[in-house]
Amino acid sequence: MLIGKRRLIVAGAAVLAGGTVAAAAAIRKPAPEIFTPVADPATQPISLQSGDTLVPSAPARKVTAFNFDDAEGRQHGISEFAGFGVVVNFWATWCPPCVAELPALSRLAELVRSDRILVLPLSVDRGGVAKVDSYFRTNGIKGLQVLVDPHGEASRLVGARGLPTTLIIDRAGRERARLEGAADWAAGDLVRAVRHYTEA
Repeated sequence: MLIGKRRLIVAGAAVLAGGTVAAAAAIRKPAPEIFTPVADPATQPISLQSGDTLVPSAPARKVTAFNFDDAEGRQHGISEFAGFGVVVNFWATWCPPCVAELPALSRLAELVRSDRILVLPLSVDRGGVAKVDSYFRTNGIKGLQVLVDPHGEASRLVGARGLPTTLIIDRAGRERARLEGAADWAAGDLVRAVRHYTEA
């Protein structure tokens, strides 16, 4: 009990001294789990964010290498996509904000394909490929590949704090911007931002 009180005192002092959430985060050593707030879309409609919620990465930084699997079980590394602009979206079928933005992501993939920009939706569903493929078929999601990060390793490596999280990676393999939460990726401002940030 004494040890617990001492930790609380130290934690409180760190937060007061630093005055930031970062100080509190430094005390909690384990990385946060991937999560999403629980909401009932029927009673709490999910609003899709616009381009002003996109956070530029300043300076641009090389993306930590990570892997994911395709529908045939083949493993791919993000480094394979050098020379392309890439939009990486971490999502899950059980995440209401994630599925709310899927149609817009599908439309984005169509709009930027001729610009050599790829949209990679990486599902963290434990059901893997079968779960995602079934969801796409049932809900008529077209134009997006079935790709999975079944153990959440890729999302942890890039520091995703929740779902959905989307990274915009330029042709040199650098993260240029990210957005946390659901967005209207087919909206003009976000399409323009994707084209801008994917330029090396």
